[in-house]
Amino acid sequence: MSNKPIIAPSILAANFARLGEDIQRVQSADWIHVDIMDGHFVPNLSFGAGITADVNAVTTKPLDVHLMIENPERWVDDYIKAGATGITFHVEATDDHVALAKYLRSKGIRPGFSLRPKTPIEPYLPDLEHFGLVLVMSVEPGFGGQSFMPDQLDKVRTLRSEIDSRNLDVIIEIDGGISESTIGAAADAGCDAYVAGSAVFGAEDPDAEVRKLAELARRR
Repeated sequence: MSNKPIIAPSILAANFARLGEDIQRVQSADWIHVDIMDGHFVPNLSFGAGITADVNAVTTKPLDVHLMIENPERWVDDYIKAGATGITFHVEATDDHVALAKYLRSKGIRPGFSLRPKTPIEPYLPDLEHFGLVLVMSVEPGFGGQSFMPDQLDKVRTLRSEIDSRNLDVIIEIDGGISESTIGAAADAGCDAYVAGSAVFGAEDPDAEVRKLAELARRR
């Protein structure tokens, strides 16, 4: 676990008419978070590997790709080719999350898993060593701009205890309703990385907001 918080602005909240420009406005970001939605696993549709490749062409920052799609094993190669640094998929969307994690690792990609708010974390704790990241959703996946669900921090606390007790190298990331008013609680629960969409790209100065969030997330 790094003492430096990882701030990953979600381009889902960017202005797609000037996407490249918006990405350049968050120079202080650690990662760029790319939300992929298929209209099936979640009721919203975003974009695909082509836009992901376009994003990779305009930034040198790591691409943190979150696949909210059915059968992610069918599509991961497209996102590897598009430039993903890490790929996070949903355990509810695949029959063998460990096999997919091993495949991603074999391709030099950081494997991550995510789970819906109503999915318990406990069944997946024995498999943590196969992953480099766990993404806790603090909203229902599928739409930006939702309110933070503080009860999801219980998952973060469980993960923090398990990861630390087993000395695992696994990043705990949180996504959903992260803002100046919620990031401190997420940090206190044990998060390492924070996805922020509306809070960053809705700010007058997105880069200043990234820096502010990072400061608020530092361990107190």
